[in-house]
Amino acid sequence: MEFTSKQRSYLKGLASTEDAIFQIGKSSVTPAMIQAISDALEKRELIKISVLKNCKDDPRELAEIVAERTRSNVVIVIGKKIVLYRPNRKYPKIVLPK
Repeated sequence: MEFTSKQRSYLKGLASTEDAIFQIGKSSVTPAMIQAISDALEKRELIKISVLKNCKDDPRELAEIVAERTRSNVVIVIGKKIVLYRPNRKYPKIVLPK
């Protein structure tokens, strides 16, 4: 799913007030973490992930890997923060602007 600039801006605004609920450390991305992120996306639709300083991987690459494995979309990567979005199929909470 590709976002329009208006949709991306809207999601960035929503994410700006949220705290990171996951941290990726030196063990990088594990299958258990992917499952937990997927579960959180199912409930919240929009989550923020923090990449810790001891993680050697590039945050942009990590964002793409996590997005692919959770079937979500990368909204933005700023520094060591990743914002992911995946709409809930049954009960969507976030309505994107057209």
